[in-house]
Amino acid sequence: MGTNIVKAYGTQSPTDSLKEINIQRRELTANDIEIEILYCGVCHSDLHTARNDWGGTVYPAVPGHEIVGKVTKVGAGVTKLKVGDNAAVGCLVGSCGTCASCKEDLEQYCLNGFVGTYNGKDKHLGGQTFGGYSERVVVDEHFVLKIPANLDLAATAPLLCAGITTWSPLRHWKVGKGTKVAVVGLGGLGHMAIKLAKGLGAEVTLFSRTPSKTKDAIELGADAVVISNDELQMGAVKGKFDVIIDTVPYVHDVNPYVTTLNVSGTLVLVGYLGGLEPILNTVPMILGRKSVAGSLIGGIAETQEMLNFCGEHNIVSEIEIIKMQDINKAYERMLKSDVRYRFVIDMTSLK
Repeated sequence: MGTNIVKAYGTQSPTDSLKEINIQRRELTANDIEIEILYCGVCHSDLHTARNDWGGTVYPAVPGHEIVGKVTKVGAGVTKLKVGDNAAVGCLVGSCGTCASCKEDLEQYCLNGFVGTYNGKDKHLGGQTFGGYSERVVVDEHFVLKIPANLDLAATAPLLCAGITTWSPLRHWKVGKGTKVAVVGLGGLGHMAIKLAKGLGAEVTLFSRTPSKTKDAIELGADAVVISNDELQMGAVKGKFDVIIDTVPYVHDVNPYVTTLNVSGTLVLVGYLGGLEPILNTVPMILGRKSVAGSLIGGIAETQEMLNFCGEHNIVSEIEIIKMQDINKAYERMLKSDVRYRFVIDMTSLK
């Protein structure tokens, strides 16, 4: 299969900074779409992958799975989009298409393993897939998404991960008018959870340890803010919430949040991977049929549904645009939560 060399930003080891490198993109197959990348969001997963925090990173690694751009070429069999259209790519660029999950549009739970936009198995060229910190990407049309015309392109990019990661559990647990939703943590995921839950008609509360975030949370659409290390405030919301979306990306005590769930309520972890410490106390769970659950991004159909919903309700992310050359500084700031609320790379800076 033929290849094209494109400019990208990547890293050669867990301890190296990201810098300009060249990578290969495949020649188009009949079902492929080539996208010139205009904007790429910066996600915690990018940093974790670059630094091999989760193990399994193959180097060189090129992160980026919140991709927005313009279609520059289409394969002979492509019907979804045409040259010149705006297009988006999220966390998935492949799945088996035949397992029970794929048949239900749940490609993110592909039983044979989905192909990640970066650090996935590249079944065309061998080796690993390279993400959106690059000039161009070639993706099977099934995994390319349409962007509603009214949405700002740069601010749409984080919807492809931060948006769908919070949308999928809100939909699965049937959030709508009258649902009482709480969000733990106000970052890239948390601010999208507030906007989307509010858009669905829910009553939304933010749990935060930072009182200074109150004003921002209310401006984003939250109805209330509860300071989670204030016992009086936590006591006042005991047994209140139907669904809690927990976006905190590191190990933390979830037990205080479980007590704020309603009977049959569910706390959904979307930010943290690993063991829970302190240990999960099952008493309130058993006495109230409460659940602690997990959720991973969303399938392609659901991601398109979310983008369409955002188009109808004019929902996009709060972003700070950076140059590609400033990515290493952006990672350091992200570790300190010093961003409101998502960095987006202007990929013209790579040229």
